[in-house]
Formats: sequence, C-alpha cells, structure tokens
Amino acid sequence: VGLAGFNATFMTGFGVSGANGYPDTQLVSFNEMMSAANSVAEGLSSAALERAKYGEAEQSGPPVAIPCIADGDTGYGNAINVKRTVFGYARAGMAGMMIEDQVAPKRCGHVTGKSVVPFAEAVKRVQAACDARNEYEALFGQGTGPLILARTDSLVTDGFEDAIQRCIAFRQAGCDMTFLEAPKSIEQMEEYCQRVTGPKLANMLEYGSTPILPPLQLRKMGYTMAAYPLTLLSASIKAMQESLQLIKEGKPTYDKILSFSETKDVVGFTKYAKEEERYTC
Repeated sequence: VGLAGFNATFMTGFGVSGANGYPDTQLVSFNEMMSAANSVAEGLSSAALERAKYGEAEQSGPPVAIPCIADGDTGYGNAINVKRTVFGYARAGMAGMMIEDQVAPKRCGHVTGKSVVPFAEAVKRVQAACDARNEYEALFGQGTGPLILARTDSLVTDGFEDAIQRCIAFRQAGCDMTFLEAPKSIEQMEEYCQRVTGPKLANMLEYGSTPILPPLQLRKMGYTMAAYPLTLLSASIKAMQESLQLIKEGKPTYDKILSFSETKDVVGFTKYAKEEERYTC
C-alpha cells in the first residue's frame, strides 16, 4: 500500500485473523494483534525509505511512512484494557486505533450474530480510548497520541437512530473520527454525514451491506476516509484459487503471476542488494 502511493492504510482485524487461519470472531489475542502492528509498522517504514532512496517518491524532506490505523476491536477487556491497547499500538507506531461497541467476542460487521454493549458502556469505552490518547500525549508530546476512530455496530441491532446517537455521543466523548458500520442505503450514509460532526470513515466492503461508491462521491457526501478492508485479501485468495486450479489442470500460470524479478523486488531483494552493496568492503 505504501509503495502504491496511498496516503494511509488500515490494519484490519479480519485480515490479521485470516492470516492466522481464523475468521474475524476475535479468536486472535491482543498480543497477536500487537505482533501484526509491529510488522506493519516495520514494513511501512521500509517502504518509505525505499521510495525516498530510489527515486520513487517526490518529496523534499525526510522519508515519512504513511500512517496506519490499527483495529482495536473491543479493546480486549474492560476500559483499562482499552487504554492499554491504545498505548500498545501507539508504541508500535500505529497512527490511529479503531474501537468499537460490540460485545466480546466481536465479529465482522457485515455478518450475522452481532450484539452491542449498552449505550453508556459504549461511550465509556470510547472515553477510555480518548483518555489514553491524551495521557500518551502528556507523556510524549502533543500530536503523538493515536487518532481514535470510534465505531458503532448498533444500526443492525438497535436501529439507525440509536447508531446516530452513539456516533454523536462518541464525538462528545472526544473521538477524532466516527465510523457507522454497515449502512444499508445511500440515504442512511447521507443522513449520517449530515447529523454527525467531524471526520467520518466509509467502509467499502465489496458484496457487503453498504453501497460501494467512488471516492469523489463519498467526499462530496461528507466522508473523510474510505477503507477497503478486504479487497486485497479477497483478490489474493481469488488469484491463488485460480492458480491452483491451473496447476491441477497442468496449465501454465504466467497470466496469473508476476515475473520472478518482480516478485523479488516486491518482497525486498532489490533493496537488500543495494543496502548490502553500500557496506561491502
């Protein structure tokens, strides 16, 4: 994502769960999510250095890794756990953290079986995340605390009006951005943007519950950021399935894959060789 020139990225719990062989039902632990956050931060830093050193980025200052918002799920416990999660992600280099109001163990926002905590508990959960952000900044300086993205899944369980009121309350509790999960129509998306202040995230999950709209239309509607949480995962799964079928049928896979040199470049061999040459006696 960093090498492709995007301005930000997202570490999705669905993706981390899938990479570990699990569905997004909170079977992965906080430590596993932290490990993924460290790997993502290292990868983004490497991408920024690579683009700056080898002429792939037009910039006048030092290389800067694109920011990543990490999925904090339900915070992995009570409000104190939420605060620990914020601090952990911040130390790992995450620029933001999403916190949501589902009952643990949570699940993907576009599947059945969801439930949410009561209104007051949801607000306190978000408040704890915001307090942790502020405490982190008190320790390390203004602007160092991660952005707090507050998500509600109550539209499906408690209705659209409840979800709007939760988003409004999350803003009052101090969150930086809200995320109304799984609106079912353009009308709901527009009303959310009109009634809730501040930055907003649109979740563009193909074949999910929400209409897929182009970025320009989302921006005009009032959204600040669009997430495509499963596009790359789904595309890679499809490519692997098609390649496996071709192999099973004894057919060539050239149309489905990169060249070996391109693959080596993507995983870092080119950068490694150039760095190794710098330090060869």
